Amino acid sequence: MAKSKKTDKDLSYSELVAKRNDMKKQYMDLRFQAVLGHVDNPMQKRTMRREIARLNTLIHQQDLDNFRKSAAEALSAGK
Repeated sequence: MAKSKKTDKDLSYSELVAKRNDMKKQYMDLRFQAVLGHVDNPMQKRTMRREIARLNTLIHQQDLDNFRKSAAEALSAGK
């Protein structure tokens, strides 16, 4: 039986933040290498930027979901 790979949507909030921070560090290293002229695949920079944006979107969505849940609980508790 094949082990299914966890997609970004299936990750927890802390895992998403950790993955985003790791990707940001890799991106900064890639930018530094580009300045020095040692980049094998210059398109990798754009791909990494887009992946970081996807992770930011997922993190923001989870933030909004948590806020909405807490707001709904506060409203129901106040009645």
